[in-house]
Amino acid sequence: MKKILTLVCVSALGGLLTLGGYKLFVEEKKTEELAVEQVSDLPIYVPTNTISNDSSYDAPSFVEAAEKTIDAVVHVKNTAIVSAPMTMQDLFFGRSSQRAQVGTGSGVIISPTGYIVTNNHVIQNANEISITLNNNKSYMAELVGTDEATDIALIKIETDEDLPFLAFGDSDSAKIGEWVLAVGNPFNLNSTVTAGIISAKSRDLSGRNTQSFIQTDAAVNPGNSGGALVNTNGDLIGINTAISSRDGSYIGYSFAVPSNIARKIVNDIMEYGNVQNGILGVVGGTLNSKSAEQLGTDITEGFYVSEVTEDTGAEKAGIKSGDIIKKIDNVEINKFSDLSGYLKTKSPDDIVNVTLIRNGNEEILPVTLLRPSTTIIETIGFVKNASEKDLEKFGASYGVKISEFDENYKPYWNKEGIEEGNIITRINGKKLYSVDDAQNAIKTRNYNEPLQIEVINSEGEKVVYNFR
Repeated sequence: MKKILTLVCVSALGGLLTLGGYKLFVEEKKTEELAVEQVSDLPIYVPTNTISNDSSYDAPSFVEAAEKTIDAVVHVKNTAIVSAPMTMQDLFFGRSSQRAQVGTGSGVIISPTGYIVTNNHVIQNANEISITLNNNKSYMAELVGTDEATDIALIKIETDEDLPFLAFGDSDSAKIGEWVLAVGNPFNLNSTVTAGIISAKSRDLSGRNTQSFIQTDAAVNPGNSGGALVNTNGDLIGINTAISSRDGSYIGYSFAVPSNIARKIVNDIMEYGNVQNGILGVVGGTLNSKSAEQLGTDITEGFYVSEVTEDTGAEKAGIKSGDIIKKIDNVEINKFSDLSGYLKTKSPDDIVNVTLIRNGNEEILPVTLLRPSTTIIETIGFVKNASEKDLEKFGASYGVKISEFDENYKPYWNKEGIEEGNIITRINGKKLYSVDDAQNAIKTRNYNEPLQIEVINSEGEKVVYNFR
């Protein structure tokens, strides 16, 4: 009986152990496998609380960049004298009514000796420019030079002590998605810092392929113009210039002149008094799916060369119509603003390596940039440097050649007997030997005086025209 009872107990115990092992190991494993299969096709959700045991992630800190930048950004006040609406008293006494108009903006100190870069539109038409530093010290500034095309101006203050300043960084190395800070004085609120990322590069807001902005989503408002755009190291990579807005205030995007362009403009103004542009000498457009199909190519990015300008570096280097420019030096060219933006950082006589596609093959051609041989003169249109043959034809020893009339003024000039190919010898009394002289004569003329243009017509006669 004892043996039977013992056997029963052992059997029961064995059964319990077997059942427990099955429950513990086999069934739990199946449950786990089943759970994995059930969630494998579902999204994984992570709690949104801010508590984390992962110490490998650090939020970006802008403290160092802000501290490095804020003392080098100044407040700029522009006082201009403008005509006010005339009153009955003004009419009675025969006087003109004038008043002071004040505009404000920002600027960036770029040398310890007091050179400051800002926007041209911040100081335009100023009778008086005053600067206030971050320590509230104020100084009167002098205009050194300006470039309307890039909206960059250089001014200077005199101090007895070295000033905090920012050195230009390399804007070509800035990356889309990189954190940046905008530092300036929006709404007259001194020393304001906002943060964002680089949203895009080589933006052209004009639609005429004349601009190449860095686009950011850092908040920029009226008064920020001329201020600094810096990276997290505190390097100056742009000069804040414009916002995209219907009401004049920030709505999401702002734009800055790249530091490489601003640095080139500043260096030229300091050394030459004006901007020295180097041209490649190509005409064409940006490739996309539609244009690529029309041109019979499967390449949808790059600059398509439709025409090569005569007597330019591009022609001399062997660039031809139909070539597709993909890169200049180490800068990729996906659209025209990439090309024009990079060329604005170069000077005449600089050599650039142009990587292009021709008949499906890649070639690299070194091109020497030349001075522009064409410019635009208001009330006329395009003029170009005159050759010796052109001058001999009209018996002139100097002058520039009318290349193409502005359509709005063409009827007037034709009525006066002036034709394309005629020679312009003077503007406001200044002799013209090149298009550079024409540009300087226009730029330095007194706008209270008429624009005076001396032309040799097709009959070989010198005629002077005055425009108000």
